[in-house]
Amino acid sequence: MTTTDDLAPEGAQMTFAGRMSYGDYLHLEQILNAQQPLSSAHDEMLFIIQHQTSELWMKLAIHELQAARNALIERDLPLAFKMLARVSRIFEQLNQAWDVLRTMTPSEYTDFREDLGQSSGFQSYQYRLIEYLLGNRNKAMLRPHEHRSELIQQLQQELARPSLYDVALHVLNASIPLPQALIERDVSEKHQPHALVQAAWAKVYQNPKQYWELYQLAEKLVDFEDYFRRWRFNHVTTVERVIGFKRGTGGTGGVSYLKRMLEVELFPELWHVRTDL
Repeated sequence: MTTTDDLAPEGAQMTFAGRMSYGDYLHLEQILNAQQPLSSAHDEMLFIIQHQTSELWMKLAIHELQAARNALIERDLPLAFKMLARVSRIFEQLNQAWDVLRTMTPSEYTDFREDLGQSSGFQSYQYRLIEYLLGNRNKAMLRPHEHRSELIQQLQQELARPSLYDVALHVLNASIPLPQALIERDVSEKHQPHALVQAAWAKVYQNPKQYWELYQLAEKLVDFEDYFRRWRFNHVTTVERVIGFKRGTGGTGGVSYLKRMLEVELFPELWHVRTDL
């Protein structure tokens, strides 16, 4: 008599002594044991997993953004477009994660909030790396990482490289010359909006067939920042829904701090140019 226990997918390997299994390859034991709640509150597991999975998605976003930057440096624009499209989808996943966290009520969060100590999302070095990589180079935000020399080194190394937008402007400059001072500026500083950069992007948008790859590049960057802005907005909405206007665990103003972040523009001329078209 055959039982369901005897059935297996045709050709499937069923024994793994001395062989790599799915769990071995993904190091699932380490990943699934990385959730260590500090309280008995039911919802702390949700809070931990939401933030851990967000950090994993950010790790992939960094991987793709760095690849996109390298592709732009090599003038392989189709490859850069592929990476930028993927990062937009990654941030779509990050956006959806807020929907799960918003199922936690204020009273449920209160059950374990004190156990978080001074830990806060703004201390995420991966998030800081993403912002630096994109061009929002606020050096004051190095301070939360000063206790970890290896993290400071990684962030400072990023500040020494041109941002993704700086590299995009070099690509733009190859077809529509920009002022040399803009191209040779100190890349460790945040890019400031410039009328001549906006005029160059306007020329691209007014002549998309002539500047087709630049036109695609502009739209891929805008598409990504659109998702990034939604992620920030969802963050604000979730925090306000769960803690109102209390101060954040890390000492920030909470919602007031996050609302200021909504005003940050990563690729300013690409947004401002729309008024001119």
